[in-house]
Amino acid sequence: MGLPGQVEGVTPSVPGFDTDTTISAAVARQFYAQGYRFCLRYLSLGVPQLSGDLSQQEAADILSSGLALMPVQHVRNYPWSPNQSLGQQDGQNAAANAQSVGFPPGVNVWCDLEDVVSTAQPQDVAAYCQAWYQAVQEAGYVPGLYVGANPLLTGQQLYHDLSFQHYWCSGSDVPSIPIRGYQLQQLFPSISINGVGIDVDVPQNDQLGGQAQWLRVSSC
Repeated sequence: MGLPGQVEGVTPSVPGFDTDTTISAAVARQFYAQGYRFCLRYLSLGVPQLSGDLSQQEAADILSSGLALMPVQHVRNYPWSPNQSLGQQDGQNAAANAQSVGFPPGVNVWCDLEDVVSTAQPQDVAAYCQAWYQAVQEAGYVPGLYVGANPLLTGQQLYHDLSFQHYWCSGSDVPSIPIRGYQLQQLFPSISINGVGIDVDVPQNDQLGGQAQWLRVSSC
């Protein structure tokens, strides 16, 4: 059974958040009442979804509160070495888990690129990202890339060597994306609100007019 709602371009400048904590229906309503308008929650690296990561019930509770929703896959534990086969595996698992939660085609599914081991080769990082992108795209989702600390790729490489058209800037010191720029901006520092540790995120149109694509129940 799929989740309720429609895939839409984000509303620029409205505040949202990402968190590794399960959001109950009551807490989701608190966030909405406080002016937050979207949430990002986690997909597991393996299949099926692990306890504590996003479930279909949690996703439905978040959407029913009025918050829009997008999924992001966990990054591997530091230090990790990307390669093409690992990217294909992680991308296929991200797509499978997004489907199990009930996300429809067209929504952004985000890859978390950060904390790459310093001895990795940039071409292997790019190969990981490209394989992840292809697996998620083939499943009908729109791949997005979260650029965190130590991605081991320059801004030029992130833009010119990858197929991504949706970029999310972490609160860390990360490279600028030439020509396109970022569609989500994560603020620093992390905060705790409603008993939940969150990072606040603000969406914007990028320099080419691109927008992140979220799932939202429009009647809310």
